[in-house]
Amino acid sequence: MTSHYVDITVEPAQEFSMPDLFGTLYDRLHMALVQRHADDIGVSFPGYSLQPRTLGASLRLHGTEESLARLMETDWLRGVRDHVHIGVIAPVPGDARHRTVQRRQFKTSADRLRRRRARRKGETVEQAARAIPTSVERRPNLPFAQLRSRTTGQRFSLFIALGELTDVPVPGRFNSHGLSRTATIPWF
Repeated sequence: MTSHYVDITVEPAQEFSMPDLFGTLYDRLHMALVQRHADDIGVSFPGYSLQPRTLGASLRLHGTEESLARLMETDWLRGVRDHVHIGVIAPVPGDARHRTVQRRQFKTSADRLRRRRARRKGETVEQAARAIPTSVERRPNLPFAQLRSRTTGQRFSLFIALGELTDVPVPGRFNSHGLSRTATIPWF
């Protein structure tokens, strides 16, 4: 149950852009959740906006008071601590509504889709190009964080979508990015 929360806000810095700092912060959280095998901490983004498209400057962690305290006692903020403001662990407001915060993936690159088709169907790249037009590319309009893959080392965009607001919380587990398609977090 997500009875408590703590806000971590990225502070402006001359040497780093806000999106880079936010991505680094989120990367650190992901690593901490993986190392702890934690599936009881969810995230939200109080500054989430579609226009302009942004996650904002704050990362809100949700969980029980105990799970958040255990996480915050670790050194997962090493390297970014000087660039963030850490709030206190506090109870969720009683009148908070609830929603899911989840990852959305898009097949955005026609070239990547063509290469994949050529491999899977034994076609040449030219045959795959005729079968998959450039018009299949989708341009996502959701806010995202730029993260680094622990497997490949490559940067990728983690697009974030919000579920519908509801008055009823739905308990469940969160993935290693603090996201879930079914479990809700308080939204306030």
